[in-house]
Amino acid sequence: MSSCCLSGKVHQGEPGGQMETIGGLNTYVSEPKDKSKAKTIIFIVDLFGLYTNIKLLADDYAKAGFYCYIPDVHQSDSLPLSFLQNIEPPHIEPPLKERENLSVVDKAKNAALVPATLGPWLAKHREGISRPIIDGFVNAVRMIPGTNKIGAIGFCWGGRYAILQAHGQSKDETGSTIGRVDAAYACHPSLVAIPGDFDPITKPISFALGTKDSLLDETSVSKIQDIMAKKTDVPHEIRLYEDQVHGFALRGDWSSDKDKKAMDEAEKQGIEWFETYLS
Repeated sequence: MSSCCLSGKVHQGEPGGQMETIGGLNTYVSEPKDKSKAKTIIFIVDLFGLYTNIKLLADDYAKAGFYCYIPDVHQSDSLPLSFLQNIEPPHIEPPLKERENLSVVDKAKNAALVPATLGPWLAKHREGISRPIIDGFVNAVRMIPGTNKIGAIGFCWGGRYAILQAHGQSKDETGSTIGRVDAAYACHPSLVAIPGDFDPITKPISFALGTKDSLLDETSVSKIQDIMAKKTDVPHEIRLYEDQVHGFALRGDWSSDKDKKAMDEAEKQGIEWFETYLS
């Protein structure tokens, strides 16, 4: 996996929600002004879990009228933010302009660090472990009084699980319904299987992808576009963000006008998508 998964900026701000225990998971909850759960969104975290960036984003969605949950699906085992805030180098993967100026030695150091860091973590949080946790949380939210339609938004590692949630409901070996949501939004998903993760999609889904995402190259994006184009009965959209790297929708650099604009537009994309398909 590329160092892109460990790139980005930690944002400044004071989240306005509160922590609760839901479905056995420590969960950040951000409520809309009217506290209505009619339009609910579950945020599926990236590698760094419940940190400021995703909480602030959930607050923005709450202000737009959605009841928002961010479950700790890593169960207190997210990667530490120190990977984004290292002093040497400043972060594992700098923004595109800085990355292009890295020396061959620095690039080699990054290339060696990434598998050593991510490999064990990804094995520990593989699909067989994480998917039942996420499905269970969706089921728990559906049981909360007042909940109507549910959307899932995921970033990076969580982006793939947002896609899986768009497969529609199924049954487990006991005949019980397994998770799944009414609409999904996947931002720069990683570790996706093409076509395996996309062929079973049956629910409305939106994608925000960066044209400079090293985890989802032009060929992969083209294959996804071809698969989704054949799903004429499934509402979908794929938006490409020019010159944006992996993680841009959640970990973009607010000091860059271009990156901030992409983040804002990706947020607007999600809000408009869920306004349409959770109403």
